[in-house]
Amino acid sequence: MKRLELTIEKLVYGGDGLARLASETVAAQSPSAVSVAGRAKTIFIPYVLPGESVEAAIVEDRPGFARAKLERLLTPSPLRTAPPCQYFGRCGGCHYQHITYDEQLRFKSEILRETLRRTAKLDLAIDIQTHGSPPLNYRNRTRFHVRTKPEFSIGYFRPGSHELLPIRECPISSALINRGLQQLWSLGEAGKVPAEIGEIELFANGIDERFMVELYLRAGSNRTDLSAFARDLAAATPGSHGIVSFERLASSAPGAAQPKSNVLYGEGSMTYEVAGESYRVSAGAFFQTNRFLLPRVLELAVGQRAGRLALDLYAGVGLFAVPLARQYERVVAVESSPLSADDLRANVPANVKVSPQSTEAYLTAVAGTLRPDLIIADPPRAGLGSKVCEQVSKLGAQEIIYVSCDPATFARDLKQLASDGWSIAELRLIDLFPQTFHIEACTVLTRP
Repeated sequence: MKRLELTIEKLVYGGDGLARLASETVAAQSPSAVSVAGRAKTIFIPYVLPGESVEAAIVEDRPGFARAKLERLLTPSPLRTAPPCQYFGRCGGCHYQHITYDEQLRFKSEILRETLRRTAKLDLAIDIQTHGSPPLNYRNRTRFHVRTKPEFSIGYFRPGSHELLPIRECPISSALINRGLQQLWSLGEAGKVPAEIGEIELFANGIDERFMVELYLRAGSNRTDLSAFARDLAAATPGSHGIVSFERLASSAPGAAQPKSNVLYGEGSMTYEVAGESYRVSAGAFFQTNRFLLPRVLELAVGQRAGRLALDLYAGVGLFAVPLARQYERVVAVESSPLSADDLRANVPANVKVSPQSTEAYLTAVAGTLRPDLIIADPPRAGLGSKVCEQVSKLGAQEIIYVSCDPATFARDLKQLASDGWSIAELRLIDLFPQTFHIEACTVLTRP
């Protein structure tokens, strides 16, 4: 495999560094790396820093770009630091452990600003305010892949593959989750983990004293009595609040049926407390994963806002709807997942109306009849989309709080909302996922 000498220009969303290779250099150093005529070829390389000179090998070559593997650091950046995890670089879970945490925040802020400039054509006149997290032990929910043959292994996939990397600890997961992982190793090495289990997820409460265990069975596996394993696991881990199994469905496409669940031990849900509010969260329901920053998320999205009517789109189990209900006369919470909608109903008081349907369907149904003071939208990675942006803009709200977990779809949506007259009053980067490339943003949109 031919090696190239490259200089890293910048970091880009997705965890890679970007380097460029002029066409004549490509021809001389790597004839297989076909360049775009007359232009420098873009090379993406993980685990690097801007300004570093590296030796790298092309692992994927396409007409417009190539991906490379870092082989050797020629000139390391002074910002480079020793990773806190022994598996970093071999595990696909983290991307930035070679970067000091303050610099991670700075790079993420630059990536967010550049994405808005490139995709939305928005040159921000305001600063992006950053909110950092403790960089380790922050995850309250972690999912592990499991293999029982030829020997037991539990861990994560290697980068860009489905090859299992066994791990004994995960420094970004909570202490309780790590203790649970150790017990799973003990049970597995004793031959007590059934072969039907393909994944195990541990979800710890806010104070890291109890957790739910979710067992995801392999597709097509025979239904097996897992009660003995559940008893063994509960006995080995005193923090076990409930153990629930899920059958793997043939399709995971949007709109597909929920996986069938079976409570094997304890309860099928757990109470999670955030900033004095209590939430029932069932096994399998979505809930944010950073146990340290959730109070800050509520403060930024809800704060002291108050009024007549608030609309909470993509409401989940009611993270925002619950505090909104204390400050608004009425709240409408829209959530399409049946499992999350059930928790939502259990969590909210009487002045919250739960609408168990998609956001687009709900907004279509109430078009022309609703005028909220505030809209909070916290969509999945797909973002709002063109139709929902159009519908939201017609509601006549005073403010929109948009919480995003994907800069590209966030920028796309902001471009459309800006064309409808909305402007960015505040933009915050909330680092829910330290050591990774993931970016969570919260913006306040207003218009005259």
